[in-house]
Amino acid sequence: MTGLSLGSFALAVSPEARRLRIRGRDVALGLASAATLYATFQVGDRFARRFVPGGERQIREIYALRTLQPRAEIGGRLVAIIGPAEEIFWRGFVQATLTRLLGRWRGAAAGTAAYGGVHLVTGNFTLIGAAGVAGAHWAALYALGAPLGALIVSHAAWDVWIFLLRPTVSGDDG
Repeated sequence: MTGLSLGSFALAVSPEARRLRIRGRDVALGLASAATLYATFQVGDRFARRFVPGGERQIREIYALRTLQPRAEIGGRLVAIIGPAEEIFWRGFVQATLTRLLGRWRGAAAGTAAYGGVHLVTGNFTLIGAAGVAGAHWAALYALGAPLGALIVSHAAWDVWIFLLRPTVSGDDG
């Protein structure tokens, strides 16, 4: 419901979001971006498990969410609602607005801080850090001119890959 609400709001107020089209080059760029972010998270996972107090437990808590609904349903929601809605809202509306107010890189930094900050309510330091890293990745791409369609593909592909297909975990929780 949150994704539908935020995505719908952004579509209502953002002319850029309403002009959104996903083209072949957006798919290619999005998949390359998702692969790069996944590699970053492989390194981050090892760091969090070793150096973040409670990192191992926090990562397991995140991946435990995969058991709440059937995998196909979770995947469908990630691809059709969550990934697109987050990009349309956070980059297409929030970052675009902050960029107009603060400039390209300050807008990207402020948008990243907001994206990571909304995860504070979870109390999961590893999730907050992960959201900050992923948010910075997509914010930087958007600031560099990547089309919103490519970011949607990246976010949706990365979500499914890291959460359902190839989690950054090993042993019995992978």
